[in-house]
Amino acid sequence: MTYFFVLILFLTPEWSIGHIIDMGQFSPPKDLAWLFFDLNSYFASVEQQDQSALRGRPVAVVPSDTDATSAIAASYEAKAYGIKTGTKIYEAKRLCPDLVCVLARHHIYVDYHQAIMAEVEKHIPVTKICSIDEAACKLMKNEREEVKAVALAHRIKDGLRRNVGKHIKCSIGLAPNAFLAKVATDMQKPDGLVILRPDEYAERLFELNLRDLCGIGANIERRLYRGGIPSVKALYNAAPKQIRKIWGGVEGEKFWYRLHGYDVPDIETKKSVIGHSRVLDPSFRSCDKALSMVLQLTTKACARLRRHNLYAGRFSLSVRGVNGMYWGKEQRIIHTQDSFVFTKTVQELWHEMMYVTRWSHLKKVSINLYDLREAQNVTLDLFDQSREKTGTVINNLALSQAIDGLNQKFGSSTVNLGMCPKTSSGYVGTKIAFSRVPTADEFRE
Repeated sequence: MTYFFVLILFLTPEWSIGHIIDMGQFSPPKDLAWLFFDLNSYFASVEQQDQSALRGRPVAVVPSDTDATSAIAASYEAKAYGIKTGTKIYEAKRLCPDLVCVLARHHIYVDYHQAIMAEVEKHIPVTKICSIDEAACKLMKNEREEVKAVALAHRIKDGLRRNVGKHIKCSIGLAPNAFLAKVATDMQKPDGLVILRPDEYAERLFELNLRDLCGIGANIERRLYRGGIPSVKALYNAAPKQIRKIWGGVEGEKFWYRLHGYDVPDIETKKSVIGHSRVLDPSFRSCDKALSMVLQLTTKACARLRRHNLYAGRFSLSVRGVNGMYWGKEQRIIHTQDSFVFTKTVQELWHEMMYVTRWSHLKKVSINLYDLREAQNVTLDLFDQSREKTGTVINNLALSQAIDGLNQKFGSSTVNLGMCPKTSSGYVGTKIAFSRVPTADEFRE
């Protein structure tokens, strides 16, 4: 009976992050405990560092060579004209006729990322890499005095300038927790250094808009407004349970405590989806060439699946026509990591898409692998008719793994299932996401 009572206590909605803090697991802020650095206009800065002809010029990094695409990064010279991430290139060129558009080179950005992290590690251990251009570092006890923390920040900046490149600049934030340190990096750009001291940072936060806080997007902002929270000051002064209710879950309460300087750790999450998407080059928008791209994206995703030793049980394909219309469908499959199973699924979905839409040209294609499970959590279907005595399934998986090995050893796309698309932007499928930094091996698959 005792054990049953304890279980119910753990599951009750009232059990929250607030109880843990009240129990003393976390403490209110007392000192500068975290350093966060954010590389300024990272992709564009790398291009300017790597190509001297781009220095001092307005630069937009783009995924494909067409004015219909959007900027994925802009140099500060371009930002002065109002160009930012997401700006359509035809609009960007109207704002700045001298704009230089550069095709993204994700492998170069990964190389620089590794060099930057190696330089930072000379001065302080990197606690968490948050993205290709952001990382958080927990300060040691003897580094938390403001004078020492500021000196450390200047050493990092100087090291990047001398050993990586003078055009690679970063903004650094010092604060009681990683969340506030990240907020601080956005308060002064480029090449900023902002300190949010435990006893006075609240007043500085009150000068910000809600959307200036990482984690508050348009939807959460609307919820906060509807809940009577129109400003950062109102958010700060609200009760944590109120914010949890407005937010729609415990993440709101955790956000409130982080805003108050508590060092609430992130809960490590498991990978839930592997996927790739591509805005097609104009020369690759016919449906037969677009299918070749989809097949290549699928084999890339399958290689990542095997690298993480995961199995997927759902596959989705979505396409957008040049007319702006959308089509998408998901299909369940028996959990596998076999490229041949997924490419067969692509063919089936593609045939259905062509029959339904009758489109002749496409603008964007996307594929995703869902319902990911680790090998020990996969139960094979005893009634799967494809598992013949000849061992076809086992042989196909072995062949997929052999292809991975050849591509990693001899270079990207050495062996492919079908035609390998040759696009203007280079690597098919491998690109940098907001929360994932590709390894060098991914550019050799």
